[in-house]
Amino acid sequence: MDRGTERDTPPGPAAGHGTRTEAAEPGRVPLAVVVVDREGLVSHWSRGAVRLFGVAKEQAIGRAAVDLLPISGALPGEPDTVSYAVDDGLGPGLEFSLDGGLSYPAAGRARLAAPAADRVDVLWWAYPLVGPGPERLLVLAADADGLRPSDGEFERIAPGFALHTDLPGAEDLARRLPEILPSMSVGESARIVAQILELGYPVLEFSQNDRVPVTPDWGVARRAERKARRARAARALAAGEPVPRELRDEGEDLEYAAVRERLEFLNEVSGRIGTSLDLARTIVEVSRAVVPRFTDVAGTYLREQVVAGEGFPDGVPDTTTMWHRVALEHTDEPGRWDDVVPVGEAMPFPAHTPFFQCMTSGEPVLVPRISEELGHAIAAQFDKRDIRPLITGRSMLVVPLKARNVVLGFMILLRHPERPVFNDMDRVTGAELAARAALVLDNARMYTFQENVAETLQDSMLPHIPPRMTGCDIATRYLPGTLLGRVGGDWFDAVKLHGGRTAFVVGDVMGHGLNSAAMMGQLRTAVQTMAGLDLPPAQLLRNLDDLAQRLGDSYLATCLYAVYDPVAGELHLANAGHIPPVLVRAADGRSELLDLPTGAPIGVGGVPFEAVRVRVEPGDRLVMCTDGLVEVRGEDIGVGLATLCESAAHPAASMDDACDTIIRALNTRGGRKDDVALLMARLGGIAPDDVAEWTLALDPAQAARARAVVREQLHDWGLAGLAAPAELLVSELVTNAVRHSHARPVQLRLVRGDTLLCEVEDDDHELPTLLNTGPLDDAGRGLRVVSTLSRAWGTSRTRIGKTVWFELTLPRR
Repeated sequence: MDRGTERDTPPGPAAGHGTRTEAAEPGRVPLAVVVVDREGLVSHWSRGAVRLFGVAKEQAIGRAAVDLLPISGALPGEPDTVSYAVDDGLGPGLEFSLDGGLSYPAAGRARLAAPAADRVDVLWWAYPLVGPGPERLLVLAADADGLRPSDGEFERIAPGFALHTDLPGAEDLARRLPEILPSMSVGESARIVAQILELGYPVLEFSQNDRVPVTPDWGVARRAERKARRARAARALAAGEPVPRELRDEGEDLEYAAVRERLEFLNEVSGRIGTSLDLARTIVEVSRAVVPRFTDVAGTYLREQVVAGEGFPDGVPDTTTMWHRVALEHTDEPGRWDDVVPVGEAMPFPAHTPFFQCMTSGEPVLVPRISEELGHAIAAQFDKRDIRPLITGRSMLVVPLKARNVVLGFMILLRHPERPVFNDMDRVTGAELAARAALVLDNARMYTFQENVAETLQDSMLPHIPPRMTGCDIATRYLPGTLLGRVGGDWFDAVKLHGGRTAFVVGDVMGHGLNSAAMMGQLRTAVQTMAGLDLPPAQLLRNLDDLAQRLGDSYLATCLYAVYDPVAGELHLANAGHIPPVLVRAADGRSELLDLPTGAPIGVGGVPFEAVRVRVEPGDRLVMCTDGLVEVRGEDIGVGLATLCESAAHPAASMDDACDTIIRALNTRGGRKDDVALLMARLGGIAPDDVAEWTLALDPAQAARARAVVREQLHDWGLAGLAAPAELLVSELVTNAVRHSHARPVQLRLVRGDTLLCEVEDDDHELPTLLNTGPLDDAGRGLRVVSTLSRAWGTSRTRIGKTVWFELTLPRR
């Protein structure tokens, strides 16, 4: 039957308030749809509402719902004993729902009360709505006569929510109905249905169109009669006597009331747990939600890997599985449980215990009373602690915390001996409670696990740059765009180059998430490799763009690449669609955005890149960042760039303080959703007195001259202790350079910085290679000596040939 469908049935001949609607087609019942906002005013009044209540839409919209809907149960002039109660004994009345007194769905029966009108019985359903919108309550109503079957008994029904109703946005609302009703999810609903139907008292049913909660067992009875019959049934149940047949329905009503109370409890608990994705907080919420209303003691145990935020192997737990006691709530006197079963303890459980039975079967285990024998068996697990006085004689329910077919842990629930023992309904309630709690815990666990993975991945991808490199001091900052997305596509790096130079790079892969992070890792690795080859900035970006094209056309990235030469006192920069850097001049504290050719982002393909050279002085500061720092939605990026320049020029005691000043100035404006990468370098330079250069003729005798000038220079610098190894290594490099050069003289340079750097340059383009040498080999011994005695060494191509260099560690001062 297509029940609950609002149709375009013409209204009856009378349109006054309380007029009975014209009979609907067999099998189709007109449904009134009313939406009430948070002020208690009607915001939607359907055509079915016009027919059922006789009030035009333009007269209803904006009026108080209590003035329009049937919240009174008696007709004027009729005795109360023959009128229908508003809720017919099945729950709070509609008025309570209209006043916002209920946070769960309700239903009932009411009488349209209007003078000189036929009597109309109305069945109503009220569903509180959640979400950011102004709507607070959805009310559905139908003429009871249209729902009465021929045999005179009411069947259990659920109002459908037809897709063709005239409610604005009906299709979207119909799809979202399980989401906006604060009851339960579709999967949870199915589980509740199965459990309640097992007891024989349906509380949730499936309509033809949507899953919505309903109240069952509609019936007609006089209020006084129902009260008397319920009282008699209650006395019979309390005395343990069989309920007379004529009172059996009333006994069933009492049992139904118990079922409804449990569902209300579960609904309340669901609203109290899962307020955050913090695992520790969620555990405390779950424990406190059941004490003391459902139990007197609640102990929560989780797998060791769950507590650590790690994964664990598939399969059923065994006797070696370690379980951590993560929470304990109780109503006993303070401290009674703390010393005996402290939170944080980990232990396995043997196979003969009810805890092992619960965690291996995934089903709740009910022990009506813990006997002396069972109490002794449980206490045996607690070394040198007698737990028997705490548990013997109590009723125990062990429920599994199971989510996605995996047992994450279990809860031990205990009741005082004077309290009623756990029964089968408690077992069903406890299992459902544990299922909801397990889902919340699993979400928190997965979030913690994913956050740990994301942090590990981000830490592995972001470089750990030393605060001091040759001729410059460096400070960096990285801020994730959101708490839920700790991995992004922003990166920075600083790469040591030969000649005391340093390459600075900042890049931003467009997009978020693991895919962007993976792309970022590939590009960052490529930049490091090409920087080590000493490619000029424009050529490096050209090669990076070619690489991005080969990797695929799904991603674009911006990149700013700069090479700082502390000896020459200049920056060599190239830009690929990135925001320009800021240069703060030490002389006057003035800051400026460097005017660079913008270029196209990496991945566009076929676009040339240009490089520029900028003179810098010792003490100048270079600031490079990604657009997440300066760009805010709804604001011109020029505002952010101006703030960046202003904050970068602010005096600071240290590089870290300077970075923090920039972050404070730009990160407090609100609206930032993107990642932020920030790199700042103070360009200290290398003084001319710390650089010595010589030109050597293509004569093997020049090796002796090279040793002499190096020895003399090191004595002048106060580095006589390095003279012996430096002379030996310089002699090897100069000998090789003179042997392989073609026409140009050999260039020798010493640089005193954080290390002693020696460079030998010639016009041969073939790079030397470190070889394995035997006792009788003549070639390859020179580089073997250099590799053994130097702190670091390397080779790189130059415009005219190659450079071979080595470094020696300076003595401590």
